[in-house]
Amino acid sequence: MTESPAVTVDPNSLHESIESGKNVRIIDVRTPGEFESVHIPGAYNVPLDLLREHRDEFCAHLDEHVVLVCRSGQRAGQAEQTLREAGLFNLHILGGGMLAWESAGLPINRGAERWDLERQVRLVAGSLVLSSVLGSLAVPKLKWLAAGIGGGLTFAALSNACAMGMLLSRLPYNRGASCDARSIVAQLVESKTERAGRN
Repeated sequence: MTESPAVTVDPNSLHESIESGKNVRIIDVRTPGEFESVHIPGAYNVPLDLLREHRDEFCAHLDEHVVLVCRSGQRAGQAEQTLREAGLFNLHILGGGMLAWESAGLPINRGAERWDLERQVRLVAGSLVLSSVLGSLAVPKLKWLAAGIGGGLTFAALSNACAMGMLLSRLPYNRGASCDARSIVAQLVESKTERAGRN
């Protein structure tokens, strides 16, 4: 039996589902730093790289309707593909991600402000290109570093995967103290037990 692709849900519809008490599990696949800055109340932070490494563990505890969230929808789409390959089909993607949720004026939890991953990639890539072009005035071969960065960004756009973003997501700035599979699974299990007790 072939399952249909994930459905995109708009922010207002998701908010209505949450408010009406439907069993919706919101999984935010951004980095812990981005999640700490701003997230949907009740969301669980499962960074994309962690989700990929432990997808079977997470799938075992995601039997409700799952809504995947990231900044704009790109990483949520990658997470959806990862979970679908593991056999989970009750998936939705928040259309427009956190940008759309915030634009709609819906409730958020806000913490210490941190740069989102896309902004970090632009800073690092731009700095490398600028410094290599300026450095090539003294060392001409440095121009190839700029060319390599440009090629990497082009490949990232075509493949919808960014190696620089994946590397930056592993920096301490983007990690949180509770960013491990065991603690996240424990939170999911505890939440499921609480819901079962209320029903």
